[in-house]
Amino acid sequence: MTDHHHHGPGHDHNHGHDHGQMDDDAFAEMIDLDAEVLHEYLTGLFGWLHERSGGRTRRILDVGSGSGTGTLGLAGRFPEAEITAVDLSAPMLHRVRDKARALGVADRIHTRQADLDAGWPTLEPVDLVWASASLHHLADPDRVLTDILGTLRPGGLFAVVELASFPYFLPADLGLGRPGLEERCHALAGRDVPLLGADWGPRLRKAGFTVEAERRFDIALTPPLPEATGRYAQAVLSRLRSGLDDRLDPDDRATLDTLLSGDGMLSRTDLTVRTTRTVWLAVRP
Repeated sequence: MTDHHHHGPGHDHNHGHDHGQMDDDAFAEMIDLDAEVLHEYLTGLFGWLHERSGGRTRRILDVGSGSGTGTLGLAGRFPEAEITAVDLSAPMLHRVRDKARALGVADRIHTRQADLDAGWPTLEPVDLVWASASLHHLADPDRVLTDILGTLRPGGLFAVVELASFPYFLPADLGLGRPGLEERCHALAGRDVPLLGADWGPRLRKAGFTVEAERRFDIALTPPLPEATGRYAQAVLSRLRSGLDDRLDPDDRATLDTLLSGDGMLSRTDLTVRTTRTVWLAVRP
């Protein structure tokens, strides 16, 4: 979750309203928890990219880096590469630099503050571009895809990772008087992000890429769950609650408020993690 212009309760790694440091902190925590809980999936994905690149990757670009989960994950999997993290949010880029120093890779991590909707920054050619859960919030994604094509070296790889929806955690029958609380929340949230769950293959081909592979990851974690799962569920549902606010049915709003009060998700024993991520691997001819 990838990622800051917050269109609804999701996480966008490129844009940004002046929403305050507290919201930045909560958003960064949600991204970091996503990477922690879905560690196995991400490790496999980075391994696939490394195998496909043949170990020849020397420069990587992270488009909409957020708090740096992709940047630092790629730094670990590609130990010879220099990585540039691009994001609009200065506080998020500060986090990337702090993490890089803590991991001893600061000499290979560069940051660039840029609003991609305002224009493409001047960047050196790269071998691999990573865009995780960031493209679906762009005002003109087709123009940005063309810019990315121009930044890639011939034969370079572009990995697009997108969500089908926000993650699910709760039992399907949960709801005050009627089941399906999470489903209703996600349906409302999806209206704020029209490109959420879109097929990026046709757009990539239109921009001039060759789409080499499309892989769908249906993630379903059941107990025993990673230790961070309760905090992850709390962070995501809190963001849904605040983003939807008065659009929620009063009963659903009351149920969410009850779930999120006190320890909220931390004490629940019926949580699971259900989410779908789709990865398009494209090549510049």
